[in-house]
Amino acid sequence: MTRRIAFINYKGGVGKTSLIVNVAASLAQLGNRVLLCDLDTQSNSSIWLLRLERWNALVERKNAALPALFRPNPPAVADLIIRDVVENRAGERLLPGLDLLPTTFNLVDLEADYNGNPRKPAYRSFREQLALVEKEYDFIFFDCPPNILRASQCGVFSASEIYVPSNPDALSLIGFTLLVEKLLAFHEVADGFRHHSFGAAAQVQGILFNAIKTGTDIEVPRMRMQLRLNQFKTAQSVAKNAKIFSSQVRDATLVRRAVTLGLPVTLIGEESTEDTGNVVSDYRSLAREILAHHPL
Repeated sequence: MTRRIAFINYKGGVGKTSLIVNVAASLAQLGNRVLLCDLDTQSNSSIWLLRLERWNALVERKNAALPALFRPNPPAVADLIIRDVVENRAGERLLPGLDLLPTTFNLVDLEADYNGNPRKPAYRSFREQLALVEKEYDFIFFDCPPNILRASQCGVFSASEIYVPSNPDALSLIGFTLLVEKLLAFHEVADGFRHHSFGAAAQVQGILFNAIKTGTDIEVPRMRMQLRLNQFKTAQSVAKNAKIFSSQVRDATLVRRAVTLGLPVTLIGEESTEDTGNVVSDYRSLAREILAHHPL
């Protein structure tokens, strides 16, 4: 069964895109078929994996990216997916198994100018279209912006699991708290549009600590996050087996260099001479931990 996973936190700047790109790539390297859906209007995942020149060419083509799904007479979602998206500048495919449903800045129109059928919200329409390709994949990831507006709603409604990228700080804790409140309110409204074949509404399954700087003591922030998680579990606001994942991703300059190269860190880390703190192993460890986590 396809696992559909949304990465979201109400706090921005937690390194969500770097986390989702490299976890998705790590899972593909383990032999899984993975689709990454970019639902963030900043298009960071798309620009990273396509590089700017390929992304710019995509922008110039009409109805070639995810925003086209919300226009009249939308194309088939399968026609928008870029298969085996990672390639070098010579056009050689480097990572079989990682596909991308790219977006452009035009996704912002979904928030401002969308005039869809009120009896079929954008998130219900997106979920129906996604179902047409779902069986091709072991994992589908949704890169969601830090809110529960229409674009994020598409990911949250379509997901079967939700993970919260966080930094070891007070603002991430506040973002997590606000996220859970907003999720509960959204699910209450959206459940009336949920078909039984879609499965139950997604719950928060875990907290993922990311971009931890050298020398940072995370024990107190982790303890506070665990306390809040326990409170939500008692209130049944998150999954019964939700946890703070033991795999933690360290901050590394290699991550920023990977963006300019248009490659996942896991494809360049082994050849790099930089002192990365072994961030490659961090992403791979986290991917394996997610792989082993089974939602109840």
